[in-house]
Amino acid sequence: MHGALILYMLIALFPVFVILINSFKTRKKIFREPLALPDSESFTLIGYETVLKQGEFFSYFQNSMIVTVASLFLILLCGAMAAYALAEYQFKGNKWMALYLALGIMIPIRIGTVAILEMMVATNLVNTLWALILVYTAQGLPLAVFILSEFMQQISDELKNAARVDGLSEYQIFLTIVIPLVRPALATVAVFNMIPIWNDLWFPLILAPAEETKTLTLGSQVFIGQYVTNWNAVLAALSMAILPVLVLYMIFSKQLIRGITSGAVK
Repeated sequence: MHGALILYMLIALFPVFVILINSFKTRKKIFREPLALPDSESFTLIGYETVLKQGEFFSYFQNSMIVTVASLFLILLCGAMAAYALAEYQFKGNKWMALYLALGIMIPIRIGTVAILEMMVATNLVNTLWALILVYTAQGLPLAVFILSEFMQQISDELKNAARVDGLSEYQIFLTIVIPLVRPALATVAVFNMIPIWNDLWFPLILAPAEETKTLTLGSQVFIGQYVTNWNAVLAALSMAILPVLVLYMIFSKQLIRGITSGAVK
């Protein structure tokens, strides 16, 4: 079992390894020996120097971090509250509401790009980070509600009723009992949403293309030209952009695995 897990991790990390080693090699060696490690002749830091000097990397990185963290916070907060309401309270239209939210998983939000752009123009949110935060929150909520509601339905009613008898309010039950018990699901939702948000190019290009609001993925396109591409800079930017995703996975890996495998073994 452990051997299979190690093999899977090696296969999953192999593309990251290739990008990383090539970011330290000369352009000639990138194309001639893409799988070779950098040596004394091929080693260079020109890609990282170009990114740090010309690409406004830290500004792009900051924008991506703000958008990603704020979007994840709103997705987890609003998704957890909506999932708790659907799982805990039976009301007229409960199933229809759950079905309506589930449709967001099946229908890509990019279909409504024109309508979304018109809404952002009407509310003066174009070229602001709030435009991206709101879109990504709406994009991630359906999956968050779907996953979290399934977990919350498994929480014992006796435990929640005992808390009500002890005088806890519904908000206290939600924060002190429900949330700690669904941490694996929260980690799963966070990881599943972070990667599409961090790597997205479509909505930053449509809603926030201004220089001061560019995200890291969009900002990296400055090194890709119609006729000439600075591959050293592109690979260096990608290498640095991968780091936050790897750090998040390392932090939430245990909870993520528990969330994915929950219910598989009884």
